[in-house]
Amino acid sequence: MSKVGVIGYGHQVKRLLGMMQEMDSGCRISAIADIRHHEIRERMKADGVDPSGISFYENADEMLNGGEFDGVFVGTRCSLHTPMALKVLPRRIPLYLEKPIATTMEDLVKLRDADALYGGKTVVSFPLRVTHHVQLVKEIIDSGKIGTVEHVQAVNNVNYGNIYYHGWFRDETETQGLFVQKATHDFDYINHILGLKPVTVCAMTSKQIFKGNKRAGLQCKDCEETSTCPESPDNLRKHAFEEPLGPYCCFAEDTGNEDSGSALIAYESGMHVSYSQNFFVRKKAAARGARFLGYKGTVEFDWATNRIQVYMHHTPRVESYEIDNAATAVGHAGGDSTLLENFISIMQGKAQTSVSTLEDGLNSTLLCLKAKESAETGTFCEVRWPD
Repeated sequence: MSKVGVIGYGHQVKRLLGMMQEMDSGCRISAIADIRHHEIRERMKADGVDPSGISFYENADEMLNGGEFDGVFVGTRCSLHTPMALKVLPRRIPLYLEKPIATTMEDLVKLRDADALYGGKTVVSFPLRVTHHVQLVKEIIDSGKIGTVEHVQAVNNVNYGNIYYHGWFRDETETQGLFVQKATHDFDYINHILGLKPVTVCAMTSKQIFKGNKRAGLQCKDCEETSTCPESPDNLRKHAFEEPLGPYCCFAEDTGNEDSGSALIAYESGMHVSYSQNFFVRKKAAARGARFLGYKGTVEFDWATNRIQVYMHHTPRVESYEIDNAATAVGHAGGDSTLLENFISIMQGKAQTSVSTLEDGLNSTLLCLKAKESAETGTFCEVRWPD
């Protein structure tokens, strides 16, 4: 049996733990550290889960000192990912770390130094890099079919983006903006496919939709415009056929986060990537994927359509691939299960190597923080560690 400890029992980590236990019933939650532990225990009972075999703790130190674990999940709020990881890493326990792995440069440097001393058994929650889509695109590119990649056009049009304005994600002290919060996934899979090092980034953000002068802290239920506002819970359900993703007014003066952003990233070979993300598109306007262009051909994919296409440049040939919906229906297009399978193997000593390493997390987050800095300062920023 693999004994698992959990630091921060949030919605995302709860979902992952459920998947893990379905994949391997020998993986058991033996301890949870969360300041809401009384509430969590009662919620488990209400969900028909017996919490009697789980030890509950107020904080991570008590949990880590209170037992031995085969693996630890960190699923706290974003700003605590690094502090909690720094408690686990010196114990050399296999660690499943949620993204973003850090939200400030200071924390990222601490994590880099800890990785140099204790790294090797960490799986970072970057499921996109192990989806069938990315694996196939990388296979095609590595085969030389399209030639060397000399340009990339990547996009993420998020049709559930209002979650970043209605709920706790609107707090920028936690998210540090949506390059750090969202683009970290995309920057990682792009880096993974290219196998190149980014050297310079220039970025820009806009906040055009989710802004306004409603009072800070206003909830939709208390707003006098709730009957007419398209973002009110009733109207989302009635007209958009969507469930609301938080209780707060997204047109209030304290609504954080940009609602679109773009970055140009230069790589060590001299080629560059253009990346753009948007958070007010809806429904079928969703798109997430990229075009990788070489001299011989172009390969493109989109998670929204589950299609990969290869356009040859010097012959009248187009190759099309389709990923079966059954393989992508659960957990980040199937990527979560691949990461969990890898983590279970590491916990059980069957695997020594992570498929999504702490170094991968460091590289992506460094690029995110530099993109954020570029957007804030209006300058090109070198993608390098501080002196």
